[in-house]
Amino acid sequence: MKGTRLWLVIAMIAGLLATALVAGCGDDEEESGSSDSSGSTDTTDLGLIEDGTLIIGSDIPFPPFEQGDPPEYEGFDIDLINAIAEKLELETQIEDAPFDLILTGGGGQFDLSISATTITPARENKVDFSDPYFIASQGLLVQEGSDIASIDDITSDTIVGAEDGTTGETFASDNSDAGEVRGFPAVDDAFNALSVGQVDAVIADGPTVEDAAANKEGLEVVEIFPTDEEYGIVIPDGSDALLEAVNEALQEVKDEGTLDELYEEYFEVPAPEELSTATHEAS
Repeated sequence: MKGTRLWLVIAMIAGLLATALVAGCGDDEEESGSSDSSGSTDTTDLGLIEDGTLIIGSDIPFPPFEQGDPPEYEGFDIDLINAIAEKLELETQIEDAPFDLILTGGGGQFDLSISATTITPARENKVDFSDPYFIASQGLLVQEGSDIASIDDITSDTIVGAEDGTTGETFASDNSDAGEVRGFPAVDDAFNALSVGQVDAVIADGPTVEDAAANKEGLEVVEIFPTDEEYGIVIPDGSDALLEAVNEALQEVKDEGTLDELYEEYFEVPAPEELSTATHEAS
């Protein structure tokens, strides 16, 4: 009996040691893995400001991409970033921000930004960009009945408005004979200046001038310039894990047809075919 009891004690001790060893290995795997047993994305290593929440900067308003009142912002960009965050199983917090702050990476105030931002080499000196999600143009907006019917009608006597720091401002400076290209803090300020005659025309992204013509009395679009600009989500420089996760989620959104649905909802056309596989190598 004593021998039997001794073997029983030894067996119990061995079992306890084995259980503890397995549990210890399991903890190590869970901490170092990128997903849990259900396949959910592990976001603990993305360097987020607040665990479980994607804090997003956006220059609002810039319809139809971002518009509305806090916290109920809406628009093409807002719907897209919410779809991406859902793939990452993150809540979203949208913060209105000046465009120049977005172009510097947000100064630690945001995890990323989405704000109809064209990918350019100059901007990549300060921030990284996701893969492209939109192909944009520039447009010329004037008062109805204006003598300006095309960019060729812009002369040294013409004042053209644009939002500060945008590719619309650059396009106006580089491609027109305007006597002055007047920058405004927000594109809506430029539209309002046009409405009251403080400027003679406004150059801004095509969808945005078309939205202004549809929703602001007395304005019309007279020319669209196919500049083939690509919008990207702005990621602070060095946030490699976040950039990779966003690109993976964005590709899922494209593959599942959500990007097409958003194009149809906001622009009544399908997303350009080239966007389905478009990528961007961050500098």
